[in-house]
Amino acid sequence: MDLGISGRRAAVAAGTAGLGLGAARALAAEGVAVAVCGRDGDKVAATVAELGGSAAGVVADLSSTDEAERFATEAAERLGGPLDILVCNAGGPPSGNFASTGLDAYRAALELNFLSTIALCQVAVPGMRERGWGRVVAISSIGARQPIGGLIASSTARAAVTSFLKVLSTEVAPDGVTVNNLQPGLHATARMTELYRGRPDTAGIPAGFAGDPDDFGAVAAFLCSQQARFVTGVGLHVDGGAYQGLQ
Repeated sequence: MDLGISGRRAAVAAGTAGLGLGAARALAAEGVAVAVCGRDGDKVAATVAELGGSAAGVVADLSSTDEAERFATEAAERLGGPLDILVCNAGGPPSGNFASTGLDAYRAALELNFLSTIALCQVAVPGMRERGWGRVVAISSIGARQPIGGLIASSTARAAVTSFLKVLSTEVAPDGVTVNNLQPGLHATARMTELYRGRPDTAGIPAGFAGDPDDFGAVAAFLCSQQARFVTGVGLHVDGGAYQGLQ
């Protein structure tokens, strides 16, 4: 299927690994000019080389809102025009429960997984509204819908960003801008290897296996498509059926 986005410009935050990289690959395969960011300059350069074409890279640390704003601004500059697509994403906070998680850990999680998304949107979304077309896809976590034990700071920050995205989606929908929130479950990424010490437990996944980042990226790319213009305000869990709620 031709997604109708060839020639568009996209910024994919934290797009050098994991689910962000999956999204960047899928968009590039559709002919989108993609800019990615990451903290490791070597990884940024390697990702740009892999994506090819008019891809661009920015070294940035999304734990700072100033850095998030800089990434969105420089992405547009390096791609040669305003952003049409924004994929909000960042690494996950450290594990911890109520007893082991102090206030500073919550602040750091909110900076990384909540405020960075707001900062990215504040740079990119106004121009989308002016032009009458735009796509925002955030990568959060199933923890926003079904809190994950041992990840209390992460689940809290993901819930906050889910609320922000829902409100934003209603405000910008009349301007041709869609805003959707992908909520991944267990995927085969370095983050999952770290959290589960190399052996993630897939027993609770009806599909029977961990997700593939490239499959996830294809879902993200579809939400950026022309065909998805009537899909907005959605929190979509991509988890192999692990979430058991009705909503």
